[in-house]
Amino acid sequence: MIHIRLPDGSSREYPAPVTVAEVAASIGPGLAKAAIAGKVDDRLVDSSFRIERDARLAIVTDKSPEGLEIIRHSTAHLLAYAVKSLFPEAQVTIGPVVENGFYYDFAYQRPFTTDDLAAIEQRMAELARLDEPVLRRVLPRDEAVAHFKSLGEDYKAEIIGSIPPGEDVSLYREGGFEDLCRGPHVPSTGRLRHFKLMKVAGAYWRGDQANEQLQRIYGTAWASKEELQAYLHMLEEAEKRDHRKLGRELDLFHLDEHSPGTVFWHPKGWAVWQAVEQAMRRVYRDNGYLEVKGPQLLDRALWERTGHWDKYGDNMFTTESEKREYAIKPMNCPGHILIFKQGIKSYRDLPLRYGEFGQCHRNEPSGGLHGIMRVRGFTQDDGHIFCTEAMILDECVAYTALLQQVYRDFGFTEIIYKVATRPAARIGSDAVWDQAEHALIESLQRSGCAFEIAPGDGAFYGPKIEYTLKDAIGRQWQCGTMQVDFSMAERLDAVYVAESGERRHPVMLHRAIVGSLERFIGILIEQHAGALPVWLAPVQVVVSAITDGQAGYAADVTKALQKQGVRVLHDLRNEKIGYKIREHSMQKVPFILVVGDKEKADGAVAVRARGNQDLGVMPVADFLQKLDRDIAAKV
Repeated sequence: MIHIRLPDGSSREYPAPVTVAEVAASIGPGLAKAAIAGKVDDRLVDSSFRIERDARLAIVTDKSPEGLEIIRHSTAHLLAYAVKSLFPEAQVTIGPVVENGFYYDFAYQRPFTTDDLAAIEQRMAELARLDEPVLRRVLPRDEAVAHFKSLGEDYKAEIIGSIPPGEDVSLYREGGFEDLCRGPHVPSTGRLRHFKLMKVAGAYWRGDQANEQLQRIYGTAWASKEELQAYLHMLEEAEKRDHRKLGRELDLFHLDEHSPGTVFWHPKGWAVWQAVEQAMRRVYRDNGYLEVKGPQLLDRALWERTGHWDKYGDNMFTTESEKREYAIKPMNCPGHILIFKQGIKSYRDLPLRYGEFGQCHRNEPSGGLHGIMRVRGFTQDDGHIFCTEAMILDECVAYTALLQQVYRDFGFTEIIYKVATRPAARIGSDAVWDQAEHALIESLQRSGCAFEIAPGDGAFYGPKIEYTLKDAIGRQWQCGTMQVDFSMAERLDAVYVAESGERRHPVMLHRAIVGSLERFIGILIEQHAGALPVWLAPVQVVVSAITDGQAGYAADVTKALQKQGVRVLHDLRNEKIGYKIREHSMQKVPFILVVGDKEKADGAVAVRARGNQDLGVMPVADFLQKLDRDIAAKV
């Protein structure tokens, strides 16, 4: 008799070995139809897996956390099946699951075209409709190598050949196609109905540029038609909102191969930058931070003492002068410690909060650069809090509340909280890490925030809270961070005089709210599709005269607004007013003020708000009051 314990705590008995699918069928026909795999004693297996002893079992469906990954991996095999069906000479290599989908790399004599992609997707749909069973078998390693060599699949044979001799490997067959895979997979191709091929890209065999170039076909797969359509709609929205495209169209910035990975800010883009920086400067001022500024170049010996040289040395830009080696700072922390060390600090001085808009450089691989989202030169709203152990909890709780308010001001209302714990390679004792991790977890509990744990994702010097934003179309952006560090101040001999008179090392809290200003501005551009709220808009108002007869009045209105700190331009061109309105609307200007003879005579303006809203005619003073209200409300 075999006893199967289910997730709800109930048990079922079976007189003989039983498959996952048979257990699902014994529970009910609905579950039998929905089952795509199982978890036997926490191990993912196919629905055909035979359970031969007492075990815990969870039936995996497309609603299970693991279900979607199984669907995507199975769809990658379906893609390879379709390619081999249409292009028999193509060789298959690897096809893993990636975020939101999958890819498969192929070796073929010519590049795949967009027409090929459409034909492959159509063939996948045909194969799915055949509802062919997906069958698993196991072969000895050497037999599997010989099998794939006989099929002309040299890449697959090479992969298996790298497995230690004497081991067995599992293969999965659907129809006339068989592939190497550890599984599990869906029971049949009919379970794969909601997919789309996205693009073809180049890739190198085993990721090495010295090897042959392959073709990588990317696809996406989902559990339902609705989920697939929602994802494709999100991609369409993301393309419209792409900050690189909007940066060009709105004349905000550009990127140039003369300085890869750095940003050339245009006047309008720099106005956005200044709005963000000044907002964060007010946050510093209003929350007890002292703004500082550290140098760009620091001696290699300092980076070695902090541990950064071993961890980040390959990503640092370095230079040499007078037989000394320097690094351009990739982060601001050591500089703030050196500032803290100047003069004697007492426990009465703590917590001491330093803030810096610190420009940093990291030698990111060129292939990883992405617009202003991932760059080599960036500026952080960086802050470091020097405090005692007893102060950690209160500082973390206060910081989370502050971050939440700042994100609301920028238009983000949904935040995901994650505590990243100790990595394998780290500095500091386990006792210190226990204390730091406990402080972060308790601070989120006190703040009433639901959170998840990310084991091993902490910085090498301490655990951290990661604060991730959700934008208008559901994408996630990790921006803010709070890190507890018991080690770096000690490494650089930073001390304060405790109440007892003894010298102690302060705890150092590393924190940033927006993170990289470049990246955050890119997120803002995409969040608002370029139509930034009035308080952030590079040009808040355009004053446009209907004819030359109102040019002087338009210029006077412009000057009056400028005196009130408004970012305003006037448009006195000899163009039709409709043309001028359309042009400024395309530039997503929040307010267009139209002045004709009547407005000039009445000392008024005709106000058009973004989105083709006609707010009517009002005195200039009334418009200024409305503008002030909108800016204060951050809309």
